[in-house]
Amino acid sequence: MSDAAQPTVDEVRAAAEAVKTALDRHLEAIENRSGEDDPAIYAAFDALATAAEAYDELLYDAYDEVTPFEVPSGDTLPEYAGPEDPVAISVLIRRDYTVAEPQRLFAQAERIAGADDDTAGDSVNTAVGVLFGEYEPDEIAQRHKEFGLEEGDSTLWVAAAEEPTEPGAWLGTPFDQADPQLVICRFDVSAVFDDELEALDPDH
Repeated sequence: MSDAAQPTVDEVRAAAEAVKTALDRHLEAIENRSGEDDPAIYAAFDALATAAEAYDELLYDAYDEVTPFEVPSGDTLPEYAGPEDPVAISVLIRRDYTVAEPQRLFAQAERIAGADDDTAGDSVNTAVGVLFGEYEPDEIAQRHKEFGLEEGDSTLWVAAAEEPTEPGAWLGTPFDQADPQLVICRFDVSAVFDDELEALDPDH
């Protein structure tokens, strides 16, 4: 621990108060969420992560101590190297699910397929094909429990495109062109974030 430019006690306490304020605002955003991908929650999460990191650094500089928590960040992308004003964008989404209740999944698939198709509930693969053939991914995400699925991690990347693509141009290899340096922004949802936030404030 260096004696040069050490933070004052007031600076450390102010940083601690900033963490508390950011934590309260994050909880408030969650309590008033407008939907599953509410941007206010992402903004509050980022503010909390920034405040926690600043407090951790000041605490270490002043007292050679660290906090017992680390707010994870999904922002592991390299520095953006795409155009400032892209003429097109690509939205890349990954959502993971566990097949928690196969029988519920089969029943929903059979209901969708109707009485004329008695193979819809023969296997998970068949049932999933029926389900995703009927509903948009966003609707499945909202109703996943009805379909016997349990949510896992998800991420959404918004990437710049150098030029509009021709219809059908990338359908053969749709994910090969996911260049991290062209990602404008990303949004991540993971249970690990909830675990870390509980460590920040166990009372919540």
